[in-house]
Amino acid sequence: MASNLKSTEAGTLELYRVALENVQEQPEIATVMAELGYDSALITEGKQLLEQTRNIFDFNKTEDDETSVAYADFSNRKKDLETIYSLHRKKAKVVFRKDPVTLKQLALDGSLQKSYVKWIETVKKFYSVATTNTEIQGKLARLKITPEDITATNTKVTELEKARAEYLREKGESQDATKAKDAAFAKIDDWMSEFYAVAKIGLEEKPQLLEALGKIVKS
Repeated sequence: MASNLKSTEAGTLELYRVALENVQEQPEIATVMAELGYDSALITEGKQLLEQTRNIFDFNKTEDDETSVAYADFSNRKKDLETIYSLHRKKAKVVFRKDPVTLKQLALDGSLQKSYVKWIETVKKFYSVATTNTEIQGKLARLKITPEDITATNTKVTELEKARAEYLREKGESQDATKAKDAAFAKIDDWMSEFYAVAKIGLEEKPQLLEALGKIVKS
């Protein structure tokens, strides 16, 4: 949906660009529009407004792309950690099935929550406790969860949290850029709306010339 919106907005920018170019390049249109106040100075104003909108539009696209990249990184890291933790959790539950105290220490009691915040807190508790408790490490090693595995996965937890922070930062910047883009489009749309209204009046006797400004005229 967002991609379709960007495509539509790009089309609008191109429509405006052609109109503001041709209003000066087509002598007859230029003369009529100048008589109605749209002289070179006012057209230049419109072009500057269009350029500003284009720059803001491009910046918004860049921010959206960066958000997509950050989300993909976060999502891939989360899937990786989910896979590792799921196996470690199953093994640990077997190892400590008769030890409710340790099960609670490792947050293995009860069901695993699906919401990110609750899930990551459960995962963090498991590895933070296992990292500092050599007795737990020794028992986990029986099912091939080594201290090195625990340390490495604990690092993945830290990296995932950093990736999520980066994604949320990019998302916020993208939302701000979208607001700026929407405001810029509102301004250029208003300017061009009056431009087209004046052009329609000025070219009433020669409506086909409106097509040079991007307006399709019925034969």
